[in-house]
Amino acid sequence: MNFKEFNFKNEIIAQIDAVGYKEATPIQAAAIPAILNGIDILGLAKTGTGKTAAFVLPILEKIASTKGKGKGVRALIIAPTRELAEQINNTILQLGKQIGIKSLAVYGGTSVKKQVDALKTGVDIIVGCPGRILDHINQGNLGLTRLEFLVLDEADHMLDMGFLKDIEKIVKHTPKKKQTLFFSATMPKEIKALAFRVLQKDHQTIEIEYKDPVKLIEHELYHIENDDKKAKLVELLENSDIESVIVFTNGKHKAKYLSRILEAKGLKSVNFQGNLSQNQRDAALSGFRNGTYNILVATDIAARGLDIPQVTHVINYDLPKTAEAFTHRSGRTGRANKSGIVISFSSSDDKKMLAEIIKTNNTEFLKVHGEESTLPSKTKEVFKQKNKKEFNGNSKYKTQSNKTQNNKTQSREKKYK
Repeated sequence: MNFKEFNFKNEIIAQIDAVGYKEATPIQAAAIPAILNGIDILGLAKTGTGKTAAFVLPILEKIASTKGKGKGVRALIIAPTRELAEQINNTILQLGKQIGIKSLAVYGGTSVKKQVDALKTGVDIIVGCPGRILDHINQGNLGLTRLEFLVLDEADHMLDMGFLKDIEKIVKHTPKKKQTLFFSATMPKEIKALAFRVLQKDHQTIEIEYKDPVKLIEHELYHIENDDKKAKLVELLENSDIESVIVFTNGKHKAKYLSRILEAKGLKSVNFQGNLSQNQRDAALSGFRNGTYNILVATDIAARGLDIPQVTHVINYDLPKTAEAFTHRSGRTGRANKSGIVISFSSSDDKKMLAEIIKTNNTEFLKVHGEESTLPSKTKEVFKQKNKKEFNGNSKYKTQSNKTQNNKTQSREKKYK
């Protein structure tokens, strides 16, 4: 479906063309008409499906159509992370460039005074994180009496981060008559309950399967012990054609330490984790986007919301703590219809998590490196059920002699040299 079929204002169509949008994604094709018709939306879609433009475009169209009928914030978009809030705000500024929409991102780690000054001058759209939004409401800086649109983006991630109570407090400050757009990748019971409290009874549910990007991602698995991970990581990054990679770890200090190790090896690496100031986080992302760095060593704060199309690889230095997080990490590559490779390190401590990832995400590791005897018995069963073959038969996961296995491993690793 072409964007011109939505009959947006010419100024919005011009910006759609300017940013390079061509055909609407499935969630855009389904959500935009419903939002334009004033219907509440429950959107079940993961990052990378185009959902930001799915709610930004119709909100811009409707605000522009009635602009000048008073002052005050007309749309409030709540996001779980600073990076996602900034990304959504940038999308609004790009697509709304020719219609004079004023949008402001508010989140912690930045100047409160600058945000207050901007609010005093008048803002049409606020994009922010729950904590800072609630602070502005409580301090009387932000009034929502004129609010027409409330958007909750990545609601399940906000639940994971402990923002549910803040969101409920914010919702109480919004008028009853408004259009609510609720987006989540998953629907745990707490999010389902929240959705049905804030949405109208006649809301429309739009569920988009996340198929195409997955087809573009190839998974590789290294059976490797913790003491050997650092050397293998350096080897892969020094002797490969990896163009742009996010290396995920499970700790802030580990991310910083690993990045320094890679820098000492002469690699262009920067760390991205929660202990950094907002300016440091912005600088790290900016440097990674523009190619100053081609390696971003990060915690799971980079697993959602970041849209960096040039990422060719993801390396799970540590397996994540949940199978869902594995999916979100993987989704940082294979974007914008480009292929991507996800390389995962799995030690003997990761047996349970590896089995969970394979079972929950239906993950297929097309290349497996190292001794497969380290696979736990339950994981072997998952592989057997998935491929409907026995490990000692013709399966690509079958156990081999050490000599044969080493030869195949060396052959598989040629691509990194």
